[in-house]
Amino acid sequence: MSRRVRSALVVLLALGLAGAAAVYLRSDSTSARNTAPRPRPPVVYVLGDSFTTGIRGLTKEQAYAGQAARMLGWQAVIGGRVGSGFAEPGPAKQRFDTLFTRQFAWRPAPDMMLVSGGHNDVLTPMGQVRRRTVALIRRIRAHWPGTHLVIMGPTWGRDVGAKAIRVRNTIRAAAVSERVPFIDPIGQRWFTGNRRKGTGNAVHYIRADNIHPNPAGNRHMAACLVANLRTLGLARPVRGRPATPSPAATPPPVTAPTAAATP
Repeated sequence: MSRRVRSALVVLLALGLAGAAAVYLRSDSTSARNTAPRPRPPVVYVLGDSFTTGIRGLTKEQAYAGQAARMLGWQAVIGGRVGSGFAEPGPAKQRFDTLFTRQFAWRPAPDMMLVSGGHNDVLTPMGQVRRRTVALIRRIRAHWPGTHLVIMGPTWGRDVGAKAIRVRNTIRAAAVSERVPFIDPIGQRWFTGNRRKGTGNAVHYIRADNIHPNPAGNRHMAACLVANLRTLGLARPVRGRPATPSPAATPPPVTAPTAAATP
């Protein structure tokens, strides 16, 4: 074999080895990307009343918090009791602070906790409602430092009166005093009008009881909640990491749906 032929073979062999190495490196890089751990879903706890837990044929997974969890990819734990409130114990004789102890306090710290209610507190003295709300906020913060906390005021499925406004104002004042983000379904008019009077979006979104949202109403609530959380920078909360508010993401306007929903 001539020297020229041997030299050509050496060059071809080197080129082949280089090509094989490049293919291996590309393959290894792609494999690393495919096997890289994905970010874990946020862990979010939600405490509330019948609007949160579901009622009469509507499970908590179908209620607004369960819907929002699916929309945002949360790992959610949803708790509470029908009839309970910040100060009102309801039929089960359990206020939100008692429910927090029994259903949540023993769990690992979440990325965020949402406490939603007030509808059942309308007949309780407002001074007591405010004290209980502040106490619950401080307790959650002390128990889970670094966990994001959001308070959502009462949801009203029919015409809003003076009692509804008063309890909303009381809970909002407590949240503001503790520097906790407050979401206001009444102020943002998530529901309007009165189903029994045939007015507003309540005709499409509220059950026959004229209080609670039907499946379409819960989907509407979930969309409104998600819009608020995006504005607050808490759609994907991470415990110990500051929220990143997005002023451009504003809650959608409340409009009547184009098709009627089944209660």
